[in-house]
Amino acid sequence: MTKTLTITPLGGLGEIGLNCQLWETAAGVVMVDCGLMFPDDAHLGVDVLIPHFGAISGIKDKLLGIVLTHGHEDHIGALPWLVPELKGARIYSSGLTLALVKHKLCEHEILDWVELCPVNAGTVLPLGDLTFHFFPVCHSIPEGFGLGVETPVGRIVHSGDFKIDPNPLDGTGTNMRIFEEFAGPGGARLLLSDSTNVMREGHSLGEREVKNSLAKIFDSAEGRIVITLFSSHIQRIQEVFDLAEARGRAVVVSGKSLVNTIDMARELGFITTPSSFHNAHYDVPDLPDNRLVLMVTGAQGEPFSALSRMALGGHRKLAIHKGDSIIMSSRMIPGNAKAVSRLINAMYRLGAEVFYESVHTIHASGHAHSEELRDMLRAVRPEYFVPIHGEYQHLVKHGRLARECGVDKSKILLLENGHPLTLLPHSFCLENLVPVEYTLVDGKGVGDVGFSVLKERRLLGDEGMVIVVLVVDAKTGNVLYGPEIISKGFVFEQRYSHLLDDAKCLVLDAMESNQCAARVQENIRFSLRRFFRHILERDPLVIAVVCEV
Repeated sequence: MTKTLTITPLGGLGEIGLNCQLWETAAGVVMVDCGLMFPDDAHLGVDVLIPHFGAISGIKDKLLGIVLTHGHEDHIGALPWLVPELKGARIYSSGLTLALVKHKLCEHEILDWVELCPVNAGTVLPLGDLTFHFFPVCHSIPEGFGLGVETPVGRIVHSGDFKIDPNPLDGTGTNMRIFEEFAGPGGARLLLSDSTNVMREGHSLGEREVKNSLAKIFDSAEGRIVITLFSSHIQRIQEVFDLAEARGRAVVVSGKSLVNTIDMARELGFITTPSSFHNAHYDVPDLPDNRLVLMVTGAQGEPFSALSRMALGGHRKLAIHKGDSIIMSSRMIPGNAKAVSRLINAMYRLGAEVFYESVHTIHASGHAHSEELRDMLRAVRPEYFVPIHGEYQHLVKHGRLARECGVDKSKILLLENGHPLTLLPHSFCLENLVPVEYTLVDGKGVGDVGFSVLKERRLLGDEGMVIVVLVVDAKTGNVLYGPEIISKGFVFEQRYSHLLDDAKCLVLDAMESNQCAARVQENIRFSLRRFFRHILERDPLVIAVVCEV
């Protein structure tokens, strides 16, 4: 049999988030990462987006294991919904990543359905005819991995999410020599590399520089310090604890995700809390403002986060007030700019001073900038290159960077989700596209909201709804009740009562004898939509309810 490896991206190419790939050989399939993506404005009411259910269920009988590069939501977040499809699967990753996975699966009461298998930096893991090597990388969460994979068609490197920090605070850096040694004298067959920050020139900021900037703000603040950050950024949390302890300030934490992360990281030895540490849910100490640090959720302006509730008066125990120094120590995720800007304005109105990334050096990205991506390309020296983890513009720019680093233009492959790449011993081919539409999670519903439902929600939000209620005699067709017309989000009924009266006449005109209720409903819907478009140039959702008695 011809030796092959087929890599199918289910997400993460052409978008930020939803990172998930299937690596398939004759021996079986390994899933690399299983992330979610948060909705944008087009996904009305949807909670999260996860990889295509059909693609996952189609490989469950061939699954050799799930390998997770690190513990961020865009790499592990879909597991609670997909594990029921993959009962008995083994999940391999670092201790911290598996602790985060365990917490998620416990919340969904499905922990017993899979086996969690911890690995360390340097672990060599055979799965079928694929052998995974785990390389430590520097990222914005501890115990992240890049992957070196021995395959039937050559050695492949998956960078994971990484940056190169020559002097990291926690001592875990990205050692390019490990990648270079794995690739060997001739270079790797294929490199898949993180593209998130390819459009940022130079080198990424080091975490020590961030801590120094935070220290200056701590030293100059005369009132309370309120800091919001990504709850997964364990190193940054520890920095804040250390700065507060050194200055005699108590730390009060508010926000479920922050509290959970701190409890978990403390249990695993990644965090040491200060001597005066409080959970706002139970205890807020009565101390002067210059003795307090509040660490809260809300870095992206989320409406129900602790920071938003503090700024808008909805928090039970905390509020923003004059003299506060607000530190937003995170990168603004694309699409959240308006929400964050509104929040900043609200806090300025309350007399606070706000520090954020575009003005102050208070956040360092966990993703490599262009020069660090060059370093990865030069270390691995791949024959083929596939940029991953980024919007399409990022993939294109990363491909150009690879060309500058000596990769043959014909061997730089810009894949998209659902576009399988098959490597053969001496060539490659691109397979036919496979369906990978997102599965939408809305409340407890998984996959029951599709794009037709989103279209109706958008229509309701844009144009509103008109409901027509009629009761007719099943034998004679005479109207026994109605028509009653109810407007929701369409027009103010008292102001437009004359218009709705005209609509009632159209409803009666649409009633024709000897027609079934379904036909009558369609006639009413068609007549009213045409009437509203002509009179008001609006196109509401029209629902006709005809009951026969």
